[in-house]
Amino acid sequence: MVLSSKLLSSVLLAVTYASLSAAFVANGVPNHSTHRTRHISRELKLETFHPATTYETFGHGLASDVSLDSRAPKDLNSTAIAFVKSRLGLEDGKVAYRSGFTDNNQKFAYVRQNHNGIPFINAVANIAWKDDKVVSFGSSFVKPTTIASSKATVSASSLISKVEEAFDATYNGWPTTTQYLVKADGSAALVHTIQVQNEAVNSWFEVYVDAHSGEIVSVTDFVAEATYKVLPITKRAPTEGLQVLVDPQDTVASPAGWHTAGTTSYTTTQGNNVIAYKTSLTGTTAQSATGLVFNYTYDDTLAPTVTANLNAARVNAFYLINTVHDLAYRYGFTEASYNFQVDNGSNGGKGADPVRISVQDSGGTNNANFATPADGQPGTCRMYVWTYTSVRRDGALENDIVVHEMTHGITNRLTGGGTGSCLQTTEAGGMGEGWSDALAEWTEQKSATITDYVLGDYVTDDAAGIRNYPYSTSTTTNPLKYSSVKTLTEVHNIGEVWANILHNVYAALVGKYGFSATAKTNPDGTEGNIVYLHLFIDALKLQPCNPTMVTARDAWIQADVNRYAGANKCLLWKAFASRGLGTAAASYVDSALVPSGC
Repeated sequence: MVLSSKLLSSVLLAVTYASLSAAFVANGVPNHSTHRTRHISRELKLETFHPATTYETFGHGLASDVSLDSRAPKDLNSTAIAFVKSRLGLEDGKVAYRSGFTDNNQKFAYVRQNHNGIPFINAVANIAWKDDKVVSFGSSFVKPTTIASSKATVSASSLISKVEEAFDATYNGWPTTTQYLVKADGSAALVHTIQVQNEAVNSWFEVYVDAHSGEIVSVTDFVAEATYKVLPITKRAPTEGLQVLVDPQDTVASPAGWHTAGTTSYTTTQGNNVIAYKTSLTGTTAQSATGLVFNYTYDDTLAPTVTANLNAARVNAFYLINTVHDLAYRYGFTEASYNFQVDNGSNGGKGADPVRISVQDSGGTNNANFATPADGQPGTCRMYVWTYTSVRRDGALENDIVVHEMTHGITNRLTGGGTGSCLQTTEAGGMGEGWSDALAEWTEQKSATITDYVLGDYVTDDAAGIRNYPYSTSTTTNPLKYSSVKTLTEVHNIGEVWANILHNVYAALVGKYGFSATAKTNPDGTEGNIVYLHLFIDALKLQPCNPTMVTARDAWIQADVNRYAGANKCLLWKAFASRGLGTAAASYVDSALVPSGC
């Protein structure tokens, strides 16, 4: 979500899985890391709960003599289960493998707690290996005080109408499942999972209903609210000038180009990675001349809805989502790691899930959003018209807004192994907003000169943009630091803290290693912006479900060990510590400490 904010120390794991008492925060510290309040309607408010996550990183990896299960043979399934059982002291049948993938010399596995053959929704773990040694392990496994019978007494089909009414939405036909859900009181409920959507208001929920009592107990919200002739991705707004780009696709990431999906080719704003439309999926923009020429000029002195402007908006949206798909692919957001494509070929993951981007969506104004369901279901981005100017402006023509939204899809898919449901706590949701701002900033950097960054200034016609402060290395310009989170409750405000921390990490890396102008298509360089985006993407794969800023920081440090043998350890620690995320940072208390030797 790109909504205007103005409008509105790792814990070492025990050998047994955690008691639920660890999930609650005392002494007035907000429980952003385990809870989030969802206001579904005036009548329905749900306090969603996610058990506290513990997270370990192991530098160059657990030595093979620590445990035979720390190694990763070809059978990732059994190895992941064996490692978690050994690490947490669990019996057979208590761990279920969900998914995993291999990326060069790294392997990633995602598992769930299990009882009587039924997996838990929110008690999960993730393991990463490098060179067949475990390098990180995150877990929210719990020991429930009570656990419901595994045989449902109320059918899922009998509950669909109740869920539809409560959420003012319609069951979307996605198969229902039965799973366990850990509740904040320590019990484990057996629940049916039912997906409902309301296209008119762009709501998309996975609802968890007690399979014995029929009570709605929790929810996952898939929507991250917000926030040819095109505006090149390095630019922010039409004031910088549209350009005609010839063959901008990256054929490494999109080998069949942008207009072919499987055996079907299109001459519209539709292809393997994205379909850009208005009102309905058939409302695409056709080529303006044969040979896939899309040459439409945008005139912001005219209403966004005039035909030429609408066509230009769809073309720009199509170009941007494809470009972010391609650059993210280069850095590791591939089919196997749960990206968005109609046809995955033989490269792993689930297909049939391109991004659908609705331009000038009628569901709202002055905003944008992105719904990220699990791998295999299309992501949906909605771009709205903004009303702050006398002639309204189109969010699809401010590049940072579109990139911000697409990044929600990336972070929600890479965190937790493709579920789309691992950035659901208040803190993790806020960090999602921060990552989205940070990648938008990355795409618009043009040189090694580090300048303050403002987002959303075109659609609002306000030089200050839509955030409270510019992102800056200056504590005078932007005073936000880790401890600021303690007084914040709104996810965009929390996201500003994380985005500004990442701005300082970016500045440190580019300041040391320089800038590559070809970073979007060549990830093999040693320049600072390339190093930054590698660590950005790598850390998402490593971090646990519902991360905190502390565990996400640790994932960045571990990602540097995995990819660069820890060459940037001190630089990263100093950058994080400069905004309060030093080694002793915890419970929103700042730390400027860095490891010995730094």
